[in-house]
Amino acid sequence: MTARAIDRTRYDRATAHLDAPVAIVDLEAFDANADDLVRRAGGKPIRVASKSVRCRALLERVLAREGFAGVMSFTLAESLWLARSGFEDVLLAYPSADRAGYAELTADPKLAAAVTVLVDDPAQLDLVDAARDGGREVVRVCLELDTSLRMLGGRVRVGARRSPLHSPAELADLARAVDRRPGFEVVGVMAYEGHVAGVGDAVAGRPLRSRAVRLMQAAARRELAGRRAAAVRAVRAVVPGLEFVNGGGTGSVQQTAAEDAVTEIAAGSGLYVPRLFDNYTSFTGRPAALFAQPVVRRPGVGVVTVLGGGYPASGAAGADRLPVPYLPEGLRYDPQEGPGEVQTPLLGSPADDLLIGDKVWFRHAKAGELCERFDALHLVEGDAVTATVPTYRGEGHTFL
Repeated sequence: MTARAIDRTRYDRATAHLDAPVAIVDLEAFDANADDLVRRAGGKPIRVASKSVRCRALLERVLAREGFAGVMSFTLAESLWLARSGFEDVLLAYPSADRAGYAELTADPKLAAAVTVLVDDPAQLDLVDAARDGGREVVRVCLELDTSLRMLGGRVRVGARRSPLHSPAELADLARAVDRRPGFEVVGVMAYEGHVAGVGDAVAGRPLRSRAVRLMQAAARRELAGRRAAAVRAVRAVVPGLEFVNGGGTGSVQQTAAEDAVTEIAAGSGLYVPRLFDNYTSFTGRPAALFAQPVVRRPGVGVVTVLGGGYPASGAAGADRLPVPYLPEGLRYDPQEGPGEVQTPLLGSPADDLLIGDKVWFRHAKAGELCERFDALHLVEGDAVTATVPTYRGEGHTFL
């Protein structure tokens, strides 16, 4: 039997008492992936990206491991909820316009001490002050540096459109503006190089594209390393007590950790290893999060139909945003239908060995977004479910 066939046997046996649709996390794979992230970080702490996990129990599990420290959150409401739940170091990695959340943050000493908010524009400070409603707590602030690679005088841009602050001088100017303003304290700098950390450089069947991506990423890493170091020096000249400089992502852990200016690494998808993270030369992870759909029809030879499965990931629409049939090996979508809202036909010779009620296991394209579809994750060890834990959704929260 192949390793994947052995996994299928384990997962089927572990969930035999559970009706599909069902979602699992293989704890052996999850822990092995965590160990690999720590190894690649080379001694620098890893801040866990909560959007890639979306399950409090698993955030707690990984933060209990040596090498992990702090959470990177995605909304202010989530940040406050995590802080109230006992997470003591929460970095909100995206700007917020949540006035009610800011009123709560600035009125509560415990929340203000635990949560750091992201700022890349003085107007965001105005919004916080307007929302204070009498709250006098100092707001911890992280500044974000734009990491995009700009070429040909800026006419060509590679990278996500995030912060407007591209130069060290621009970042230092905002640091001065925050430093002069009562009620705020600059404690960190963040620079997420998504075009390096989140873009696979070894796409199966596309050697020319893969080579082009590798060349782009090598150039981007060189340019950013120098600019990030200069930006951190410029901010430290204004704020000598800067607490952290966050960078990286699952696909660039070891490269970003090698920069002296960076004090911590962000990563999250590398714990679940969804399908978009199969295409990297920098690491190989183990799929840890899967979901199963039940076979409900056998329309003909070489075809089965499973219930549901239309769970596309965010991003530019395309085939790479779709979940993929994973177990048994050899199944594929009908190109006329793809994964459907209510039913999904699957083609391939393995279909003939599947019976009504059998499970087909899928991998989601992205990591934590799977948890928006399921209330619970069943944690598998060996061939048994040893615990069932709620996702954010299972705890009544869909923050976005």
